[in-house]
Amino acid sequence: MNKAVIGLQWGDEGKGKIVDFLSENFDLVARYQGGNNAGHTVIVEDITYKLNLIPSGVIRGKVCFLGQGIVLDPEHFIKEYEQICKKISNPKIYLSSNIPLILPYHKQLDKINESILSGEDKIGTTAKGIGPAYQDKVGRKSIKLYDLKKLG
Repeated sequence: MNKAVIGLQWGDEGKGKIVDFLSENFDLVARYQGGNNAGHTVIVEDITYKLNLIPSGVIRGKVCFLGQGIVLDPEHFIKEYEQICKKISNPKIYLSSNIPLILPYHKQLDKINESILSGEDKIGTTAKGIGPAYQDKVGRKSIKLYDLKKLG
């Protein structure tokens, strides 16, 4: 059986808590869309976990998968992964190699785009580069995780 948790209130509906609750009954938890602007805090056995990108199922020892529909800030992912590793040994996290990356220029574009808007036109961006990274994805010009392997 599969279950999907879908938010309908622009991100503040408590999806992280629901996913944490439901993950108890599943072997795999996947995130298929979004970026690291989401935030959820989960407390398990008096240990507090603050996550923005990685599914909260990782806390319960579940396999977590980040799919190609997300956009990934490599610096943020590494920091979040390192924080998880301080509390959980050998977390099971897998990433699609086809994930578009959020690069520093995406964050700058996000800030510039917001700065030229005024009043009601402002979107209230988190300036994390998520929108511009999705623009590159849709325009088929994003740099993807597998491109990093080509460099190494």
